[in-house]
Amino acid sequence: MIISKTPFRISFFGGGTDYPAWYEENDGSVISMAINKYCYITCRYLPPFFDYKYRIRYYKREETNSIDEIQHPVVRAALKYMNVQNGVDIVHHADLPAQSGLGSSSTFTVSLLNAFRALKNINSDKYELAKDAIFIEQKLIMENVGSQDQVAAAYGGFNKIDFSSSDGFKVKPIFLDDISKVTSHMLLFFTGIMRSASDVAQEQIKNIPKNKTLLQEMILQVNEATKLLNSQIIDMKLFGSLLNEQWRVKKSLAYNISNNEINTIYDIGMQCGAYGGKILGAGGGGFILFLAKPSSHKTIIHALSKLINVPVDIDLNGSHIIYSSGSENF
Repeated sequence: MIISKTPFRISFFGGGTDYPAWYEENDGSVISMAINKYCYITCRYLPPFFDYKYRIRYYKREETNSIDEIQHPVVRAALKYMNVQNGVDIVHHADLPAQSGLGSSSTFTVSLLNAFRALKNINSDKYELAKDAIFIEQKLIMENVGSQDQVAAAYGGFNKIDFSSSDGFKVKPIFLDDISKVTSHMLLFFTGIMRSASDVAQEQIKNIPKNKTLLQEMILQVNEATKLLNSQIIDMKLFGSLLNEQWRVKKSLAYNISNNEINTIYDIGMQCGAYGGKILGAGGGGFILFLAKPSSHKTIIHALSKLINVPVDIDLNGSHIIYSSGSENF
């Protein structure tokens, strides 16, 4: 039996420039942080005592005799891509809900691929793991997804990730003497609004040709934020203000990124002392992040008491195997 553990992520800057439709003709760049909330995949070869060959449990339960019968598109594509010939039993657990802006879909893909690699005794290189996840999601199942979530899930940590047509992606870790200088200012809330990231992303991708100036502005903000993080003393108020500007630009990329409910939540956070914030992921719902001085946290949490506040910290490991007992290959 194999158990893989893979972190979700918070994207601070540059989301939207990691779509191939953009970075295959222009440079893309994001700043993201893997967090200590996880997707878990349990995987083993299925003993031959059942009247089915594949058993997959997520929010549905599937039992099939062929890969082509499997409804879950990532599971179906990953089994074929990894050439898993024997029957398997797959169980998914997660700390946070899907479709919530924390890269859950790509985290699932990375975690599943990592589990399959361990099942087949293949060493997992983080670059290959991220690259394979991107290929499966963008080329095999044709999802409207960017490329940052797979990288963040595979690598972990706090990173600037650059994208280009020639190099694919390059991970540049952001090293801080004390990461709590950033994490102590973070407040994460679940809005309770569920949405399909692919639907929201489809509109953003469609608008890329007319949003070139906005996307270039977002990359400039990534570079400015990187300089702030690399300075001797990090001005978190300025960092938060820059995040506020990033949110202003992001909202302009597509009509469905924000709505009245999100705008109200955001305004309350800002009125209670937040330096800045943004909806995470493609937009339209899910989780919202604020940056605020720690002394303002209680006020913001009280004002948004109808929302679930989720304490988070950084994850430094990325996707890894936490249990391997060796599987009997029937």
